[in-house]
Amino acid sequence: MRIDVITLFPEFIESCALVGVVGRAQSRGLLQVNTCNPRDFATDNHRTVDSRPFGGGPGMLMAIAPLRDALASVQQDSAQPAHVVCMSPQGSRLTQQRVMELARLDRLVLVCGRYEGIDERVLEHLVDEELSVGDYVLSGGELAAAIVIDAIGRLQDGALNDALSAEQDSFNAGLLDCPHYTRPVEDELGAVPQVLLSGDHESIRRWRRKQALGRTWLRRPDLLMRAQLSESDRALLEEFRREYRAARTGGAL
Repeated sequence: MRIDVITLFPEFIESCALVGVVGRAQSRGLLQVNTCNPRDFATDNHRTVDSRPFGGGPGMLMAIAPLRDALASVQQDSAQPAHVVCMSPQGSRLTQQRVMELARLDRLVLVCGRYEGIDERVLEHLVDEELSVGDYVLSGGELAAAIVIDAIGRLQDGALNDALSAEQDSFNAGLLDCPHYTRPVEDELGAVPQVLLSGDHESIRRWRRKQALGRTWLRRPDLLMRAQLSESDRALLEEFRREYRAARTGGAL
């Protein structure tokens, strides 16, 4: 997969893309991350890419021409058509489901805004989709783009040393992940649940599913409302609720 990032800070994106899972995916030839700086397409001596908004107001807007030319350059660099996404707090919320859909594309272009935003005509005519990583405002789209690249990169076949890691991630099945433990078995912070030491794979599977359901109920009930739960899931969730309430009340149900 190829991802091109339109950004005024290419060094930031490039440094993020060199480390961890994304760096490994690139070294294995599974992912290619490129950057393109709109300043390279500015026509004045100061390499200006912004201008004051019509109608007044604070701040500056990224202008049409440098962004349009940067996008055209990236698009022409390959015969493969690209899906263009602008990182914006006004976009639809990024979800694991959307990440999985984007990860199946051959080419993706991420546009990173700065200042007070981007001229609306760019968004209307040159961008296919706006995406938000949360209901807050960042100084620019670079951090959001790095999040998208990381989320997509780890889903490329062969990027993770163990493919099951992605399958067990939070949100992959519409639920949060279950708790995980490693050595030592005993510590001053507590002990590993005995079921994980039992070697009984069915009991472990059942415990993990129950914990995932319970954790989602406690922390993200909105996800639980949208999840498609089987009768077995509902029974496990009710069991978790009983155990949780008993623990909170000292054993009294």
